[in-house]
Amino acid sequence: MELVAGCYEQVIFGFAVQLQPKASDDHEQKWTPVADFTHHAHTASLSAVATNSRFVVTGSKDETIHIYDMKKKIDHGALVHHNGTITCLKFHGNRHLISGAEDGLICVWDAKKWECLKSIKAHRGYVTFLSIHPSGKLALSVGTDKTLRTWNLVEGRSAFIKNIKQNAHIVEWSPTGEKYIVVVLNKIDVYHLDTASVSGSIANEKRVSSVAFLSESVLAVAGDEEVVRFCDIGSLTCLCEFKAHENRVKDMLSFEIPEHCVIVTASSDGFIKVWELQDDKKVPPSLLCEINTHARLTCIGVWLDSMTDTKESLPPAAEPSPVSKEQSRSIKKKSGVLVREEEMQLKPDMEEWGSPGINKNSTKGSGLVSAKKRKMAEKLGKKKKKRE
Repeated sequence: MELVAGCYEQVIFGFAVQLQPKASDDHEQKWTPVADFTHHAHTASLSAVATNSRFVVTGSKDETIHIYDMKKKIDHGALVHHNGTITCLKFHGNRHLISGAEDGLICVWDAKKWECLKSIKAHRGYVTFLSIHPSGKLALSVGTDKTLRTWNLVEGRSAFIKNIKQNAHIVEWSPTGEKYIVVVLNKIDVYHLDTASVSGSIANEKRVSSVAFLSESVLAVAGDEEVVRFCDIGSLTCLCEFKAHENRVKDMLSFEIPEHCVIVTASSDGFIKVWELQDDKKVPPSLLCEINTHARLTCIGVWLDSMTDTKESLPPAAEPSPVSKEQSRSIKKKSGVLVREEEMQLKPDMEEWGSPGINKNSTKGSGLVSAKKRKMAEKLGKKKKKRE
């Protein structure tokens, strides 16, 4: 298991978490985080992270998506399709990645060939968040045009548009997909899929920064404060709250492994904390381990080495059609991948991933470009602007 976190300082951190076997007289398993790697591929602060069974992807204010092969421990290259800060990244199984950005686009990527299969102008303003239905047939997105949009991923088109009074910044499906929540500032609206209407609302004390479903009815809520709350979205009540950090919680996620239900929090105080959830959600979780990164964290993900994911791809009829020639001409940056194949040797202590070589056999304009090449192009662009 590997915890991956992005920060304002443009770095991605990787920490391998080792689970020690239980001693005969010990009732608890010891969790030990070990620094695995740091990597400075982006030229601006990181804004999003997502994982599947092989890859970790990160989005940044530098408008790129970087791909890391966690099996080979190499930087796999960068996707340069968007023209704006990458605001959200979501994998559906091991076959598709969906990205949203401040250019208003939602893009569907083939996570094998790393080609852009579909590019949709989703919102008139920024895309602030998106969430994929557990079935893979629907997606929800919110943006700065004060709309909540439902997407038919089978046909690759908009299915429904709902006008909301303010700009929402988070939307999330429940584990079964029967409910979803929409967050505007400190207010969480709960919707039912069958009626598409608000069944109730929860008000947090401060602006909500992150949410995570712990079950179909229990939602973990983190805001611009040190506290995390567990809320029942049926009764619209707070079950418990606990102080997680010394500063605001920036991101949070939950996952399950054998014998453990876990929630991970990342904060501006630089700490990543791993918590053990209790069966009774009225009882605060217990701290399993913590890591001080000494950085201002922005996003968190977990890569599970033994992850088994049955959602290999979108449904057969849902394969998005490739971008047409007209669409590809209208895109200023070419999309795709240029694979890096040189393996990195990581030492037990924290090492920075270097700059592996470029695969010379990759096609020109394939789009996944090396970090060195991209940085050089940015420098040349700046010099040209100064001359003009």
